Amino acid sequence: MADMFRLDGKVALVAGASRGLGLAMARGLAEHGADVALVARGREALEAAVGGLKATGRRAWAFPFDLSNVDGIPALFESISAATVGVDILVNCAGMHRRAPAERLSLQDWQEVLNLNLTAAFALCQAFAKARIAAGKPGKIINIGSLMCQAARPTTSAYTASKGGVLQLTKALAVDWAKHRINVNAIGPGYFQTELTKPLWQDPKFDEWVKSRTPLGRWGQPDDLIGAAVFLASPASDYMTGQILYVDGGWLANL
Repeated sequence: MADMFRLDGKVALVAGASRGLGLAMARGLAEHGADVALVARGREALEAAVGGLKATGRRAWAFPFDLSNVDGIPALFESISAATVGVDILVNCAGMHRRAPAERLSLQDWQEVLNLNLTAAFALCQAFAKARIAAGKPGKIINIGSLMCQAARPTTSAYTASKGGVLQLTKALAVDWAKHRINVNAIGPGYFQTELTKPLWQDPKFDEWVKSRTPLGRWGQPDDLIGAAVFLASPASDYMTGQILYVDGGWLANL
């Protein structure tokens, strides 16, 4: 049974992986046997992340790239495929947020959020699927959603729309590519403590709200996503597609 969760001989591409949730999932995949290619904007942080992953004994590659440059994604994926000799698993974790009341949100901010969170995710999924279909090989796609796939908070209209789109995109691609043995699923993280969310968890009022609203009574830690990521990347999830796993400490269940 333990072998169902092994990823030996697989290559995973994790987008948005230089820190936080993406890096934790990349490390988890490596610890379960996968070689890992990382994509993110910051070269220095990316190379440091790759150095840490190589300490697990797995191969790791850094591909500095701004995924908001959607037109460049097909060429990026070709470069990654050439370096790794094929990608078996794709994790879409790159994302951004622009907070503002909806009536004051600029169209530019709206477009930037949708471009990175949704359009870039689609472009990576498409490049991955084309390669797997051409090779006649199965694949696993894991899109990172959010609580905002199902809920909404004030000042989050662009982010919420993008993450709702990620969930529906996951379902649509799962249906399209099932015949090619490409499983497409999503993970919906709850409130997690990362460097990006530091202003939130250092705010005593918001920190207390999250803890009181979450049945498990705490913020998520990046390592809390590893189990879900490994499951969705591994043979253990071969009969699962078009679904989302919420890793939220019970937040959505708490009305």
